[in-house]
Formats: sequence, structure tokens, C-alpha cells
Amino acid sequence: MSVQNVLDIIKEKNIEFVDFRFVDLSGKAHHITVPASAVEEDTFTNGVAFDGSSIPGFKGIEESDMVMMPDPESIFVDEFTAHHTLNIMCNIFSPDGDRYDRDPRNIAQKAEQYLQSTGIGTSAFFAPESEFFIFDDVRFESGQNVSSYSVDSDEGIWNTGREEEGGNLGFKIRNKGGYVPVSPADSTQDLRSEICRVLEEAGLVIERHHHEVATAGQQEINFRFSTLVDTADNLMKYKYIVHNTAIKFGKTATFMPKPLFGDNGSGMHVHQSIFNGDTPLFYEKGAYANISELGMYYIGGILKHAPALIALTNPSTNSYKRLVPGYEAPVNLVFSKGNRSAAVRIPVAAVTPKGARIEFRTPDSTANPYLAFSAMLMAGLDGIKNKIDPRQEGYGPLDKNIYELSDVEKNEIRSVPANIEEAMDALEADYDFLTEGGVFTEEFVKHYISFKRDEAKEIAIRTHPHEFSLYYDC
Repeated sequence: MSVQNVLDIIKEKNIEFVDFRFVDLSGKAHHITVPASAVEEDTFTNGVAFDGSSIPGFKGIEESDMVMMPDPESIFVDEFTAHHTLNIMCNIFSPDGDRYDRDPRNIAQKAEQYLQSTGIGTSAFFAPESEFFIFDDVRFESGQNVSSYSVDSDEGIWNTGREEEGGNLGFKIRNKGGYVPVSPADSTQDLRSEICRVLEEAGLVIERHHHEVATAGQQEINFRFSTLVDTADNLMKYKYIVHNTAIKFGKTATFMPKPLFGDNGSGMHVHQSIFNGDTPLFYEKGAYANISELGMYYIGGILKHAPALIALTNPSTNSYKRLVPGYEAPVNLVFSKGNRSAAVRIPVAAVTPKGARIEFRTPDSTANPYLAFSAMLMAGLDGIKNKIDPRQEGYGPLDKNIYELSDVEKNEIRSVPANIEEAMDALEADYDFLTEGGVFTEEFVKHYISFKRDEAKEIAIRTHPHEFSLYYDC
């Protein structure tokens, strides 16, 4: 879309304000709003200034001036503002016109360019399944003398005995009993449908939606795959629309991987493939799961670099509350066809040549999508370039229920890092594959590791409520 097209849309839709957005290191969106009357063609060449020192992980106060350069391809009309507002994603530049190395969107664009430079293919496609919870109430507190949280959902299993106005009507979802029940057990059908309507208005193509496995309102909405940067942009729209539609319904949504103890957490299974023009490169009829040798090498790269990758795809301390055995969490570094207990799954049901893909099931939605998708692509490309065959490296295939294997068999399977510290150690020891072609810089990787370790320290030094249960009477 051209700049003139955007200016025409502003007039045609009576847009009153334009919201310029960018994404920080953690994957959170920020915005500055400008009256539509002040947005001109020059705005797209001069950009919008902001203070980079006020964004965690960006610039120091001595070099704080930064510029957002709007991308005309990324616009959508905001349905949650009282005044007609057009949202537009931006790239980050320094005042002298250089791209900012710590801009996640810049890294994603370089990853796409690097793929093309290798001659392997022209486009990488991604499709995340980003799960989330809808709660009716959330409260948390962390201070010197208090640390607590509480979430509630009308359909939570713990509410079977709750007194409610008009009486308790039952139909609470049991732990692990929430996968695709009909209403009234699924009380969020209309909310999900409204989310889908708004997503489609924003340009996403919705494939399906349903209730997920956990009690208390776990959800999944799937949207159509696209190229790396476009999918990351779409995931930012997705999270924004999910959060705000829930608020509109008087509820609250979270993409935290593990907000509830004792039931399934929320993942972000990422489907991915590479095309050369219109030709899919991951399909080979008659091969294992109809996946090509090139696709196998891509899997090999993902699994070899998975411990380091997970520092970017599962970057929160809460991520590792989900990555434990027993809750369908893909902690095992193996691949399989159709097996959902493996870190990498090759979907086989109703798959066409163009639909041939691999699914990395370990990530979650605390990941910055621009960084996570880029890192996955770089790991896969490293596997292709170095012909890393997962079958020869001991990564499978394993077409058994991993949770039912003997202890001896389980001990032979490599696992993901157990916590954020181990993940950062793995990234520190293995990041050369990320810096190929200058996609990630060494400075960025080291800064990211330091940033996330500082974040983890904030958690490590605080008293946990459960420690009172364990140690108060010592």
C-alpha cells in the first residue's frame, strides 16, 4: 500500500487520529497519537519522534532521541477508540537516519532478507496458535510485606459451590475438561466470535476458534499464515484486539503461559514452512510424514539450537511453570508426526503440498514475535545449510506417547532448559547461528541476555507465597 493510499483512507473513513506504534524488546506495543489533520506525506519520510530512554531495554538518557518511521502496509482501523483512529506499525530509526539494531521489527526484516540471500527460498511462512485465558477477575500484589495473586472465572471448577445471585447454575469446566465443549459449559463462544469479527475487520483471516483444555476460560483462535514480518504484525494486532474485546465484555484476557496451578498452560505452537516462489519446499510425497529432506534439515536446526532458541521463544520466568512434564507441555527435544508430546510435530491430517509444514510446540506468547520467528527461521536455515539430520542426531522420530515411556527411555531424550537462567546460559553458549548475515548482532544478543537476567533477578529475590506453607513453622 502506498502512502497516498493511506492518506486517501484517512479521508474516506473520516479518521480523526493516527496512532503510531512500535514494539519494545519484551514484545509490548507502545504508541503516540497524532491528529489526522497533521499527518502528511512528509510524516512517512520524517517520522514521529519519541524518547527511547523511557522504553525498557532501548537507549540511555544521554542518547534518547529516536524516530518512528510508519510502514504503510501495516495499517488497521481501531474499533476501541471513541474517535475514529487509524493504527500503523512503525520501524525505529536513529535521528541520523540509521535503522536501530535493537528494533525487533528491524531484526525480523533482516531475517527475511537473509533467507532470500541464501538462495534456499524466497519466503518463510508462519502461523502461531496463541492460546490465552479469559478471566472475570484478576488481582495481584507484590510489596515488602505482601505477595499474592488471585484470578477467578465464572466457569472455573473451584466455583461449583459458590453462592451466586440467582443461584449457581453449574456447568463449570473440570480441570483438563475444557477442550471444545458446547455451551453452556463453553460460556465464551460469543466473546470469541466478537474477537474474530474485529480481527477480520483488522485484516486477519480467521480459520477457527474454540475453547481450550484448561478450566476457567482457556481459549484458542487461529488465523491464516503469512510471511514472517506480516505474521508478527498480525500477532500484535491479535493480542491488542483480544485484550480490548475482553475488557469491552467486562472480562480480562491474559497470554501468561501458566496463570493457573494444576491445569494446562497456554502455549504458542508455531507452524512454519519455506517456499521458493509458489513452490513449497517442505513437501515430498512418500517420505516420512511427507516431509522433504530440506524440511527435515530445518527440523534438525530447530532441535539442535532449541536450548538457545527457547531463551527467545519462552523468555519469561512464568514460561517454565508451563514447561514441565505432565500437562501436554512439549519439553522433549524430539520430532514426530502427529504426536503432540514432541517439541516438533509434523502435522499429517488433511495436509496438501502447500500445507506441508513443521510445528514447533514449545514457544509461548510472552515471546516477542519478531525476535522469536526470526530466531526460529535462523535455526532452521542453519539446519538446512549444515544438513543437520534430526534422525542421525538422535532427535527421533518418536511416534509414541512420551509420557508413557519407561524411565530408561525417557532418560535418553534431551529436554528443554528447566528455567530462564539455563535458557540464557544456552543462548550465551550458542548464538552464532543468529548472527549469520548480520540478522542479530552480537551486541544485541548480549544486551538481550543481560536484560532478561536482570528481569529474572527481580523474581528470584522476592518471597513466594508458597514458601510460607513450606517454611513458616520451621
